Amino acid sequence: MALLEVRNLTKRFGGLVANHRINLDINEGEIVGLIGPNGAGKTTLFNCIAG
Repeated sequence: MALLEVRNLTKRFGGLVANHRINLDINEGEIVGLIGPNGAGKTTLFNCIAG
């Protein structure tokens, strides 16, 4: 059972697409990491999930 589900999340800043159709499931007991280069949208994704 997923504790967190994200479906088709998209975030744009004007014409720049930071996150495009993100799907993510995090299940109970999982430890996950989000990796990528600078400017890839990691913090933007976290901020969208956290509100």
